[in-house]
Amino acid sequence: MPGRVAKRGASAPEHAGPESAPSSNGLDAIDRRIIGLLQRDGRRPYGAIAEDVGLSEAAVRRRVQRLRDAGVMQIVAITDPLQLGFGREALVGIRVHGDVRLVADKIASIEEANYVVMTAGSFDIIAELIAVDDNALVHLLNDSIRSIPGVTEVETFLYLKLAKQTYTWGTK
Repeated sequence: MPGRVAKRGASAPEHAGPESAPSSNGLDAIDRRIIGLLQRDGRRPYGAIAEDVGLSEAAVRRRVQRLRDAGVMQIVAITDPLQLGFGREALVGIRVHGDVRLVADKIASIEEANYVVMTAGSFDIIAELIAVDDNALVHLLNDSIRSIPGVTEVETFLYLKLAKQTYTWGTK
């Protein structure tokens, strides 16, 4: 998560060399390599990661835990909503009058909203919604989002086909 920095403990360093020096966000090249490997396969064994990055399995385990504790990363299962019975996905642009943070928090509390960001530009908030069908999406839009105090306009972009989705950013 932006702005969160993992602090190093007073224990002996797990690596050496200028290529491993921590960047301004507290991550070094080995942290980034570990993240990259887990982005490709979140079930990759710590022993295999250790071989790839040149650390012990215990050192990799500690680093992964530190990265998770600091909120830098999560290890989760990514699903295909269509195969789980959700027939409609949409991106929703929301314009707000008043405190955008309050509206964003209310939208974030909606179970079917899996992505909510405050933005600059045409919309104050953009949210991704996953619904079982069109009727459920109508209910979400009318009863859950448009009814929030401060929401002045909602524009819906229905997903027709997923062309690309990746989770490998952030390790450069």
